[in-house]
Amino acid sequence: MIHARGVAILDFGSQYTQLIARRTREAGVYCEIFPGDAPLERILSIEPSAMILSGGPSSVYEEGSPRPAPGVLESELPILGVCYGMQLIALHDGGSVEGGDAREYGPARVSPVPGSALMLGIGEGHTAWMSHGDRVTAMPPGYSAAASTSSLPVAAMENPSRRRYCVQFHPEVAHTEFGPQVLSNFLFSIGGLVPDWSMERFRGEAVERIRKDVGPGGRVILGLSGGVDSSVVAALLHEAVPDRFTPIFVDTGLLRKGERESVEDTFRGHFGMDLVSVDASREFLSALSGEADPERKRKIIGRVFIEVFEKAAQGVGGITHLAQGTLYPDVIESVSFRGPSATIKSHHNVGGLPERMNLRLVEPLRELFKDEVRRLGRELGLPAHILGRHPFPGPGLAVRIPGPVEARDLELLREVDAVFTGYLVEKGLYDSIWQAFAVLLPVRTVGVMGDQRTYERVAALRAVTSTDGMTADWYRMDPAHMAAVSSEIVNRVSGVSRVVYDISSKPPATIEWE
Repeated sequence: MIHARGVAILDFGSQYTQLIARRTREAGVYCEIFPGDAPLERILSIEPSAMILSGGPSSVYEEGSPRPAPGVLESELPILGVCYGMQLIALHDGGSVEGGDAREYGPARVSPVPGSALMLGIGEGHTAWMSHGDRVTAMPPGYSAAASTSSLPVAAMENPSRRRYCVQFHPEVAHTEFGPQVLSNFLFSIGGLVPDWSMERFRGEAVERIRKDVGPGGRVILGLSGGVDSSVVAALLHEAVPDRFTPIFVDTGLLRKGERESVEDTFRGHFGMDLVSVDASREFLSALSGEADPERKRKIIGRVFIEVFEKAAQGVGGITHLAQGTLYPDVIESVSFRGPSATIKSHHNVGGLPERMNLRLVEPLRELFKDEVRRLGRELGLPAHILGRHPFPGPGLAVRIPGPVEARDLELLREVDAVFTGYLVEKGLYDSIWQAFAVLLPVRTVGVMGDQRTYERVAALRAVTSTDGMTADWYRMDPAHMAAVSSEIVNRVSGVSRVVYDISSKPPATIEWE
């Protein structure tokens, strides 16, 4: 999809690159992220009106440090260089960059230079977020300082005649108080862009693209899980090709309490979709019997899912396309300048199906971030209880039961999880938490109920805050809430006599236990 007058963001390995893109989109401007060394022709294919060069962990003066492709820095487009991006521009245009002894990590007070176009409307004494060891020690010819700090004479610089603007701080992070103003100045006052990126516009364009991709005789299927991403894809496809779209829901027996009923009520009942619902709980439990290794459990679930899904699809007939809920972070990661990440754990998806079933892919969300997907869902009329749901792993409750998975354990965990999340909803805590769930531990402990000694299971509760799931901090739940929900679980769920609360952050832990 081409959006004229958008922004091309070149990624040089910064941990904040996706944040630059999100802030740009939040300002109403379409943008795409490219590897830092992407060819100029590829960058220009989206018809950008400006470019942003991200930060990065390298030093520009080191041999082999990343560089833009030929022609990028000679482009007539306005360019904003951030941190490493600033140093690239300085070195390319004839300035000097050195590794200084006075490194800056964290907040710093910034003093704007009066008359700077980039710092227009920003007063004295505001805080910016610094994260650098190198600095521009001599500006290139034609450049002037736009801001400074107590230890950094050139915290920002600009050359209006060449439309080059640079900052050593990070305007994209929340700690930079005036960051939105800097980006706004660059995008609108300097770049002349128009804030026309919206979910209403995306919805219309996505519907037209789906119809074009599927064609007049195509038929699409989707593995519908009931999560946010697949639900939004389903609603979008139902709008685009309602008579040629079939969502397939597979009940693995590893789902949360009431999940199947909720999906059927929403998509078959509310939307009137031709939903195929398959109860395959016995197949999954049989395949998982006795398996304790978490990675093998994930692979077993993925294999059985493909087998069940493929069999269900054969009953639909005439299928030409498979829809998936691929998001923009997935696309970015696959072409990341930093290279592929280490595999922490495999994920349950339908990755092998397109080739195996000779189907073409439809990925209508591949340009969107998670928060944009939720906005699109609201635009499409999806109910709040679907859009506001916490993330749920593809392998389901199997990875929340360390060790072998038994039917009785699944029932216990379903009840504990329902009590926990129900309590959070009732007390108005659910929406302030990124993800909350229960884990059933393979441990029995001594307890006392009434006059009897018990020897029952332990449930661990996990609640975290996050923005994207890449890092997460444990949720500081009020002790009164902890006590109340623990009491509810023990009183209402027969078989659990002890409750513990997980206070691990990511990293070093992961959000899920397996």
